[in-house]
Amino acid sequence: MPTPHHPIAIIGAGLGGLTLARVLHAHGVEIAVFDLDASPAARTQGGMLDIHEESGQAALRAAGLYEEFLTHVHAGGQAVRVLDQDARVRYEAVDDGTGGRPEIDRGDLRGLLLGSLPEGVIRWGARVTGARPLGGGRHEVLLADGGSFTTDLLVGADGAWSRVRPLVSAAVPAYCGVSFAEADLPDADVRHPVSAEVVGGGMLFALGAGRGFMAHRESDGALHVYAAVEAPEEWLDGIDFADTEAAKEAVLRSFEGWDKSLRALVADAEGELVPRRIHALPAGHRWDRVPGVTLLGDAAHLMSPFAGEGANLALIDGADLGLALLAHPGDTEAALAAYEAGMFPRAAAAAAESTASGALLFDADAPSGLVDLFTAGRPDVSGAAPSA
Repeated sequence: MPTPHHPIAIIGAGLGGLTLARVLHAHGVEIAVFDLDASPAARTQGGMLDIHEESGQAALRAAGLYEEFLTHVHAGGQAVRVLDQDARVRYEAVDDGTGGRPEIDRGDLRGLLLGSLPEGVIRWGARVTGARPLGGGRHEVLLADGGSFTTDLLVGADGAWSRVRPLVSAAVPAYCGVSFAEADLPDADVRHPVSAEVVGGGMLFALGAGRGFMAHRESDGALHVYAAVEAPEEWLDGIDFADTEAAKEAVLRSFEGWDKSLRALVADAEGELVPRRIHALPAGHRWDRVPGVTLLGDAAHLMSPFAGEGANLALIDGADLGLALLAHPGDTEAALAAYEAGMFPRAAAAAAESTASGALLFDADAPSGLVDLFTAGRPDVSGAAPSA
């Protein structure tokens, strides 16, 4: 049988890939999206996202989804609390509805984007293993099931460990020196009232030198917690996460002497802890123009989550790429050059901000630097906890 051909192929049905697909579909452009998950419900989609006006919100407007997005916003989610390791409140701000970074559950946002596309656009269970150039900007994409397809425009929206990135760059993500253990406390107001009070209605930062707890309240009343530790890359390997109680004890050894109410964010968690190492591409990562292929989101500029920019950049990348293609009909290379000219400096600035914010969060006198930042009126790290 002949090899299937798609004029535009988007690898990855995350926020960035779906935004690109939506912008193009809304203007009648044929697209195909390939995702390794078996279905939209194959895995959980992380916690809360704060959507920035100049990036994420602008992307949703370009996609024609902004008004519907507002109906999913988590009221009260922009509240912030900053505590020290003794659980003393060092800064607190309520969500009075005037903030510019509304919170939404990542699953709700992804569902909004998925619902805006017709059935059949996304090929689920399509794991890409690699791609090779065919000349003239065309590529052949290889699938794990032995199949393949060709495309005139290949977009890598496939995340940190992108299979498309090697076509344009030899860069690989490097460990940032911080590891997380993630935990959940469902129905917190009823089942975990002390933790619910500690976290408050939005985002919590409880910080000390080289470690801290970050947590947010989700729209269903659950608390999602990140126990963060500056540690060697192999630190998580020494913890048996299959034994949840042993894993809790091992993680909490990094928080000896911390207030009991903060330690309870892990000690009282329900379900397994989830380990995660934080990786990033080099700040300012870029590549020379390669015909017929580009990247967006984490595939292009994976960074630490400490400025809350990852999801917002993916959204605006997808929207900007779609708008560039629409603005240059019949000239894909001009469109890709225009998109990359805007994406590269934007991503470089965000990566530098993420690095600086991470240093501030885990500084020797933490949380003093974060308190100073908030009291100066800068929201740079209000969404610093990761959400995927």
